[in-house]
Amino acid sequence: MKRLTFALFAIIFCISSQAQKLNTNNPMLDSAFTLGVWTIDNNTHNGILEAGAGYGGEWTRDASINAWNVVSLFRPEVAEKSLWSVTEDSIRIGHQYWDKIIWTIAAWNHYKVTSNLLFLEKAYSCAKLSMTELEQQCFDKEYNLFMGPAVFQDGIEAYPEPVYDKKKWDDSFVLHHPHSDSIRCLSTNIVYYQAYLALSQMSIVLGNEDQEYLSKAEDLKESILKNFYDKKHNSFYYLIDHKGFRHKYQEGLGISLVLLSHILDEKQAKMMVKHLSLTPYGIPSISPSFPRNSKEKPGRHNMMIWPHINAFYANGCAENNIEDEFYRELFNMATLAMKNGEGNFYEIYTIEGEPSGGWQCGSLWDKKEHQTWCATGYLSLWVRQVFGLNFNEEGFISLSPKGIQDGSECTLSGIHYQGSDITISVSGHGPKMSVTVNGYPTSDTHIYPNLGKVHYHITLSEK
Repeated sequence: MKRLTFALFAIIFCISSQAQKLNTNNPMLDSAFTLGVWTIDNNTHNGILEAGAGYGGEWTRDASINAWNVVSLFRPEVAEKSLWSVTEDSIRIGHQYWDKIIWTIAAWNHYKVTSNLLFLEKAYSCAKLSMTELEQQCFDKEYNLFMGPAVFQDGIEAYPEPVYDKKKWDDSFVLHHPHSDSIRCLSTNIVYYQAYLALSQMSIVLGNEDQEYLSKAEDLKESILKNFYDKKHNSFYYLIDHKGFRHKYQEGLGISLVLLSHILDEKQAKMMVKHLSLTPYGIPSISPSFPRNSKEKPGRHNMMIWPHINAFYANGCAENNIEDEFYRELFNMATLAMKNGEGNFYEIYTIEGEPSGGWQCGSLWDKKEHQTWCATGYLSLWVRQVFGLNFNEEGFISLSPKGIQDGSECTLSGIHYQGSDITISVSGHGPKMSVTVNGYPTSDTHIYPNLGKVHYHITLSEK
């Protein structure tokens, strides 16, 4: 594929009248943003957002993660239709059971962005029934943890022995390997923890105030720390296998969700990140390499870079004020897409930054183009962190921008939020904000619905 200039990408991809746009002093960052928005629209068919080129839209986790990242804001109708498309007649959450409860987190976020109460009522009923069924089917009372594979890791190359059965070396699906349904994984249990919190908040908005979910969330958090947290080394185990053995591999998504869920305090989080195993292109999926894999033949889910994990990790670092890591991953994701991927959010890269499908079942798998959750993950770093849009159930946006690393001005435009057409410019660096709205100073750091066309300019400073 020929290398195209960043300017040409802007011409190709800025074709949608509803496209959100980013302007900075770095063409690569801007072009990656434009590519991300184009990827959403290019992968939307019949109103449903698909996982990416070469994939359909049938994965609950893809629909949920994409809606959660930015699609509920950028394309709310697409997000809603996509979320319902992975349910069973809107009654219960569908598809692969072990991580489908992530839908609950996305549904709660969708309500905070849209204030759609009818959606929330229906989503709460669906999520509540699904959680009840999963508690009956997957909860291990011995450990007080949920059983099943790790979030999104349906390929066997995500797992060490004995979860991986070498006699079944040619079978890629994790559940075809004995005992894989009775393991307990870090990422999966943190998703359940966050889902309990989301159900609790849903119930409050709907007037039920079901304290049971909050209590279950706290109990699960305690069990996660008891079973996965290595206090001595301030690190987390990846999984507990069917024999009760704790595997010390570093799970990239699990660690990222630890950061996002704030089950560690900020000091602990910073110490944990300081001792992580990282690569020049970000946090690997599972590290170190399993004995059956090698640098020449890296396992598809093992020592590889999955950019959607980088995005979770970057957001988690930002939430804990680990800014150097946040900005490093922001630039990593843009570099992987625009330079290494030559204008493409590939699904997976090697730790050297080359697009690849990785090795599984004795063969090199195809690399997949235009992966939606990689694109939406990159976009989320700008929306949530650089511009600091925080949505809440009270129906407005709180602003807490970090700005770009060098303090230069950056502008996000085309944000449509409940009757407000928003442009935001941020410059400077530091905790103090000076805000103007359409040129007029204000002390209010919130964005409200139905403001019409409005331009917020925020100057950050240390004092």
